[in-house]
Amino acid sequence: MARQGLVTTVSSPAGTAAVVGWADSVHDRLAGAGALLDAFDRPGAEPPLPAGDFAAVLVYRDRVLLMRDAQARIPLFFRESGGRVSAVSTSARSLGRAAELERRYFCRYLTGNMAQQHAELSPFAGVHRVLGGEVVELSGTGRLRGRTVLRARRAGLPPAPPADGPGAAGQDLRRALEQAVARRLGRTTACHVSGGTDSTSVALLAARLLAEGDAPDADLILLAGRFAGGELAGERPYLEEAVDAVRRLAPAARPVIVEADDVADFDDFEHHAGDSDEPHAHAFRAPFWSRLHAVAAELGCDILLTGCGADPVVDSNPLHLHRLARSGRLRELTRQARAHAATSERGIREIVGTHVVRPALPLAAERFARLVHRGTVLGGLGNFTRPPWLRPGFARAHGYRAASIAESRFVFGSRPEQSLYDAANYLAAPDPLSWRYAQQNGFFLSHPFLDPEVIATMRHLPAEATMRAGRSKAVLRAAMADLLPPGIHGRTAKIPFNDLYVRGLRAHGDELIDLCRSARHPLIAEMFDIDTLCRAVREAQWGMGDSYAWDRVNCSLALVVWLERLSEERAPAAGATVPVIVCA
Repeated sequence: MARQGLVTTVSSPAGTAAVVGWADSVHDRLAGAGALLDAFDRPGAEPPLPAGDFAAVLVYRDRVLLMRDAQARIPLFFRESGGRVSAVSTSARSLGRAAELERRYFCRYLTGNMAQQHAELSPFAGVHRVLGGEVVELSGTGRLRGRTVLRARRAGLPPAPPADGPGAAGQDLRRALEQAVARRLGRTTACHVSGGTDSTSVALLAARLLAEGDAPDADLILLAGRFAGGELAGERPYLEEAVDAVRRLAPAARPVIVEADDVADFDDFEHHAGDSDEPHAHAFRAPFWSRLHAVAAELGCDILLTGCGADPVVDSNPLHLHRLARSGRLRELTRQARAHAATSERGIREIVGTHVVRPALPLAAERFARLVHRGTVLGGLGNFTRPPWLRPGFARAHGYRAASIAESRFVFGSRPEQSLYDAANYLAAPDPLSWRYAQQNGFFLSHPFLDPEVIATMRHLPAEATMRAGRSKAVLRAAMADLLPPGIHGRTAKIPFNDLYVRGLRAHGDELIDLCRSARHPLIAEMFDIDTLCRAVREAQWGMGDSYAWDRVNCSLALVVWLERLSEERAPAAGATVPVIVCA
């Protein structure tokens, strides 16, 4: 048995397991890897996958299994030709050839932020992704035998609470969230702390569990970015209140505050977007996170907990309005739409359009919006329709329409209120850039709110238990009522990071346009109308469009930079993850 960096290797008479990440518990990675090896010892066994953030290669006498947990935080790829797998790695780039790119992948990537991680395709021809919760079986000589998606381990859930309040639902969520945090506590645990309800809840539970536990040598670090100016300076009082509340529970917890006033989106964009293993739609935000994560690496953390991903899971599910419309309960639909409008400070028409009309006919609704907003590149550009800078010929030749239909079905499905939970994992944007430097940083980035048992608990609740007029995240507030400080428990809105985005585009818009115009990779000109893309960047710089349209610009810019860097012949980046290789 051995632990080296992020890889745990376990051997037994049955075989050998190489596990990147952790299964069941961060604190005892060896036991989790051994249990995983034992669980799949019998051929044909399909036990539920344990909770965790892991990618694993299990080598038995007569077969090899490749698998990932349901959260799919840690990537895993294999190179296949003629039905035979020759190599496996956590890096698609280490398996692929820059001269053999899979054009269908780029159409899939450009349909929206969630497309990338739940599709088998990788950027490289012949390199395939192991999907979240999937087990790929190979023969002893590497012959591909089959692919199976397994269910995640689920806690036994009590009957759904009554609809008269979130109190009973809060107790269920508290149990599930405590277990999710407990599984993720390491020897040196860092928690993102922003002053919001989500990150503060995770940090408070970590502090309480460590204070009550039997690991006196365990450390807790409270990691926060602080702004003295701009609209984000309004978060400072909440941040200080959160840190004080955590330290009351765990006085030994160490606050580490990173001053971030000089950070803006798109800082050093060529480095951040070009160094990721795959095109990374959120590379524009990497400067802020990479500064915090570098500090966590210097402090020797083995895991970093974040509250990211909570919004679609523990908030009221507005897509239940679609269920009410399908069942003809229009009076109840109107009542709930008004409540959601009061909570989100939006109009009822916008709520119904977004959560009832658009999920029913996603592509048609976006095309109609484009017609209404004619005159600009970004006007009416939603999640799935072809951005005008993507050349129609390229889109037709490589399946953009099929990719957009597949993406809309994934996001909304036949029952959008359930698809929200299925898609929630990808709303947290798995970060291929952070993973590429995970070996160098030496810690796991983990999301307790996306734990399978937390999602199962919230999926189990009736809509009436989660929705309260003018009150977001009512169940989470009830669950954490005894721990959250008053200012954070009572706040109804959090300041978004729009200031960083606007500042970044104003500072770097011209160089982003120059970057597009100077790009030389042949696929960029084949794929994009550069003049139209540059117009879109300029419109975003002027504040035109909306968050959906800006996301489409961001991912296209990241793709341009990624292709440019790919064309440069260079050695692998320092600190890149060493691939796990299985040779035929």
